[in-house]
Amino acid sequence: MSFNPARLALARKRQRLTSKGLAELIGVSPVTITRLEKGENEPDERTVKAIVEKTGFPYNFFFDKDFDELPKEAASFRSLTSITAKERDAALAAGAIAYMLSDWVEEKFNLPKPDLLDLSNERDPHAAALSLRHYWGLGEKPIGNMIKLLESRGIRVFSLAENTKNVDAFSCWRNETPFVFLNTFKSAERSRMDAAHELAHLVLHKHGGPQQKQAEQEANTFASAFLMPEADIKSKIPYVRSLEQLLSAKKRWGVSVSALVYRLHKMNILTEWQSRNFYIEINQRGFRTVEPDGIEYEESVVWQKVFSELWHERISKNHIADELNIPFEEVENLVFGLSRLAHKLPASGDQKTKLSLV
Repeated sequence: MSFNPARLALARKRQRLTSKGLAELIGVSPVTITRLEKGENEPDERTVKAIVEKTGFPYNFFFDKDFDELPKEAASFRSLTSITAKERDAALAAGAIAYMLSDWVEEKFNLPKPDLLDLSNERDPHAAALSLRHYWGLGEKPIGNMIKLLESRGIRVFSLAENTKNVDAFSCWRNETPFVFLNTFKSAERSRMDAAHELAHLVLHKHGGPQQKQAEQEANTFASAFLMPEADIKSKIPYVRSLEQLLSAKKRWGVSVSALVYRLHKMNILTEWQSRNFYIEINQRGFRTVEPDGIEYEESVVWQKVFSELWHERISKNHIADELNIPFEEVENLVFGLSRLAHKLPASGDQKTKLSLV
């Protein structure tokens, strides 16, 4: 197979390199990189080896088949004002690699089929959250594990282990399959809220819709209502006496104390004055950076089952990386924090026939 120019662009973006930056590393002109990525030129062997060395991607990666890319408009990013072009492109490149890993897994396992509502015509995010809860049979009860819930409804969940605070989480549709990428370095409470926020984008904004600021506001409102149903909140917190009361209550819904204050204010259980004073106290006590009495991190059920089967067949993450011709670190990053079994895979083994994880 000949050199694949799209894979050069993917590796470059994944390493947060500009064409000029990569050119300087391997000793060629920026024009050469541009022509290579456009498929106008074929690299010589020396150039390929230099690209392999500087990007960290295996030699065979650059001669592999075409792949599905994530166009910028396909992904919902939390903050387009703070994220740089390099950070955005690196995250989108991680998404493309996640597609490769997802395809590898789905060749061997039968995963749950997507089962979401298209709520893009629903103008009220509160009503949309309630509709999806009823459709999924959740009623008004708290959600024990958001990752498990998303996976059970056919959403493919991956880790986004990016070394930057500007990339929170994002979601996208690939044909009719939804994907969510979560920053697993955050607190468990924040990660749950991120998962609900990205779920909102999947059901509210599948076909585009509002501009960035309005879309984010709608997703925030949906996530808050989805995790903290109004009837359950009112039955447990009809009034608020102190922040200590909320510190105790927040664990029921698996949210941060700040998120609970936000929800109570929106429900008019807290006045503007009360919520402002609570936010001041939260900041003074350092609860913005370190969540008090934090909950356990959630784990993926799908990845747990996948890695359990791979464990029995002595298949390692290195084995997966070799089959996909990608660096081991890319596999590691995509499952980081989602499964304890991911860190226990052995060195080698044979492939497994299809197994249902539904």
